[in-house]
Amino acid sequence: MAKLVAMQQLQPCHHIPLVSPSSSLLHSSLSEFSGTAVNISIQKKRKVWQPKGALHVKASSAKKILIMGGTRFIGVFLSRLLVKDGHQVTLFTRGKAPISQQLPGESDQEYAEFSSKILHLKGDRKDFEFVKTSLAANGFDVVYDINGREAVEVEPILDALPKMEQYIYCSSAGVYLKSDLLPHFETDAVDPKSRHKGKLETESLLDSRGVNWTSLRPVYIYGPLNYNPVEEWFFHRLKAGRPIPVPNGGVQITQLGHVKDLARAFVMVLGNSKASKQVYNISGSKYVTFDGLARACAKAAGFPEPEIVHYNPKEFDFGKKKAFPFRDQHFFASIEKATRDLGWTPEFGLIDGLADSYNLDFGRGTYRKPADFSTDDMILGKSLVLQS
Repeated sequence: MAKLVAMQQLQPCHHIPLVSPSSSLLHSSLSEFSGTAVNISIQKKRKVWQPKGALHVKASSAKKILIMGGTRFIGVFLSRLLVKDGHQVTLFTRGKAPISQQLPGESDQEYAEFSSKILHLKGDRKDFEFVKTSLAANGFDVVYDINGREAVEVEPILDALPKMEQYIYCSSAGVYLKSDLLPHFETDAVDPKSRHKGKLETESLLDSRGVNWTSLRPVYIYGPLNYNPVEEWFFHRLKAGRPIPVPNGGVQITQLGHVKDLARAFVMVLGNSKASKQVYNISGSKYVTFDGLARACAKAAGFPEPEIVHYNPKEFDFGKKKAFPFRDQHFFASIEKATRDLGWTPEFGLIDGLADSYNLDFGRGTYRKPADFSTDDMILGKSLVLQS
């Protein structure tokens, strides 16, 4: 039988393990972890992290919830909301990173309360037999699948939990077929050849199995702890005082949604009958051009307005390196359905959302990837030659 590991913590620092002989819940120090998550220093004068605004959405009763993943980005914020709402939350991870880390700006008291309640089920979701036996043995009312990529990874979860009340899936707006008609709506054609086709197949599987499911399709997600180089890509260049290379004319329109708004949307579909067997686009309320995003990042972080250099990507061979963090096209989706059905609206505008990300992450000296300006140098070098 798989072991659930509880983070029992009496004080922020020195604490005593509490282990009951008759319980399968073990103190976190007995769980095997290797590696560390992002090293974040806490500054007491910083704003204490909390969901912006006062909205808290609760299901009709406390649920036993399993989150597949939950230690990197979306799940970090989602798990806190669920625990705060009184649910019993278990994270299913491989145990390669601590299941609980103090967030930037989070008080010692808030962190201690959260880490004392979060549970851990260690395993590899690709070990299908282990998934079946461990989930069946523990039983869960609701599954949040944050890191699922392929339908075959979901089948053993459904087999293990035939009485599950709801399966809530993190899909992607990247499943939509490229179109001249925008924004994308949930009813738009999808691309079966998309790199996110596994998410499409998962949605189809959930529907075919007759479970009560809900799928959220974010566009580009940003915010503190973001492991994708979205805003971080711009912040590196702004901090270095470098020009920002933007492909083609820079008028391509895109859309970003804050991770905390996404976490709120995930909570609001829980136990919501309107969300049964539905798909929702989730992102920010406004769209922005590539050039506008560069300027927005500068404004949010307190840097001077940047120099923007446009280039033609077809004139360069960047190899396997990515010269710009967004797809070079118009790409944005309507959030009207989520607003109508769920009563959800984004609390973060683009500027204050980017400021939140910068102040609680990059501005503190923490980031996921070091700066790499090699493709920038290729672009800027050619630009100087042309100018001369």
